[in-house]
Amino acid sequence: MAYETRHRPQRRKARLNFEQRVFWLAMLAGLPGSATALIIIWTGSYSARVQWTLTVFIVGFLLGCAGALRGRVVRSLQTLSNLLAALREGDYSIRARGGSHEDALGEVVVEVNALGETLREQRLGAMEATALVRTVMAEIDVAIFAFDAEGRLRLINRAGERLLDQPAERLIGRNSEELDLADCLDAQEGDEARTLQKSFPGGAGRWSVRCGTFRAQGVAHQLLVLSDVTRELREEELDAWRRLVRVLGHELNNSLTPIKSIAASLETLVAREPHAPDWREDMQRGLSIIGARSESLARFMQAYARLARLPQPRCQPVEVSELVRRVAALETRVQVEVAPAPQVVIAADGDQLEQLLINLIRNAADAALQTGGGVRVHWGRVNSHLDLSVEDEGPGLPNTSNLFVPFFTTKPGGTGIGLVLSRQIAEAHGGTLRLSNRRQGRGCVARLTLPLAPQNKAQSLKSKA
Repeated sequence: MAYETRHRPQRRKARLNFEQRVFWLAMLAGLPGSATALIIIWTGSYSARVQWTLTVFIVGFLLGCAGALRGRVVRSLQTLSNLLAALREGDYSIRARGGSHEDALGEVVVEVNALGETLREQRLGAMEATALVRTVMAEIDVAIFAFDAEGRLRLINRAGERLLDQPAERLIGRNSEELDLADCLDAQEGDEARTLQKSFPGGAGRWSVRCGTFRAQGVAHQLLVLSDVTRELREEELDAWRRLVRVLGHELNNSLTPIKSIAASLETLVAREPHAPDWREDMQRGLSIIGARSESLARFMQAYARLARLPQPRCQPVEVSELVRRVAALETRVQVEVAPAPQVVIAADGDQLEQLLINLIRNAADAALQTGGGVRVHWGRVNSHLDLSVEDEGPGLPNTSNLFVPFFTTKPGGTGIGLVLSRQIAEAHGGTLRLSNRRQGRGCVARLTLPLAPQNKAQSLKSKA
């Protein structure tokens, strides 16, 4: 026999709300005293009229006290609710009266008022900071764009509007490809600023491109900054040309002036009749000077051509210890000390790196010969780089501002390209070259920093070699 189960809807128990609970708790609190008073009245020798009058009074008084207590608690809580609602809506100007530290409810009111004041000050500061940022973005002569995660434009300043030659209302919401800015967003955050030759509707030239990321409402956004560096680069190029022309003019005048003077003297000597007894000796001496100056000028032009046509390095595995010892053995004027150091293999062009070390050690030896000092070479690993130093005990560097100026030299027979060529070689390998006076003792130190070859790259280069 089958039994049918019927599901009856469960009746929810009627629950009292907070106001009702406060009222009945107040009633229960006053009930013992009221009941005692009523028992005394009805068991005493009072008339019925008096008994009913006192009963109504006691019951009414109990109801009035419970209602007053309920109203006090409910009104305070409603005030707090209104304050919190105002804070949630962003209105921080409303305050509650009657707050004090004499009771718990008053302390809550005081703390909520303090919270509102704190939020008001923070909001005011945020508004002022936002207004300042907007003013700076509007007035700065740098184009700023902000793209969301989908690549759509969300923020642009006036410079960006001028660059794209459209108002912000027409640009907001369009993606980077439509705005022809996709190639500018290829740079990653933290990369150094790169220069890009590009034309925009509002102008063309060379632009410095920087990218970064920020979060707005928890969503990642990409920031793009474009600044026109055409004028600055032109000024630098013009200044470089001026320095180059000044140096070239100085060197050419140093050679052409005596050549012109001696040629005029020889022309006069040949045209003179009768010839002087020693005119042949004067002729040979003058031609010898012209030949020497011409040879010096030819060496200078060869040095310039060499500096201007430095080839790209062909990287192969190079063992630093072997290279340093081989180059140090080439210097025979002074004793070159090679400090003990660990074996380090780098990926570099051995010929160019050898020329760089020859220049550094030769300069150090020239300085050490002036004081009778020595030369020391040492190196080591610093993170992912090779740090190689060439120290001398010479007189030191009186002025370091012209060290890497092309064709500037203080040596009588120098060309002024050794250090410039050495720095170009170092930078072509992704490294740096710095010269400074030694901190301990006299003399100069040349510090070469080169990136170390990764293990897998070094092994692959060895296999190719």
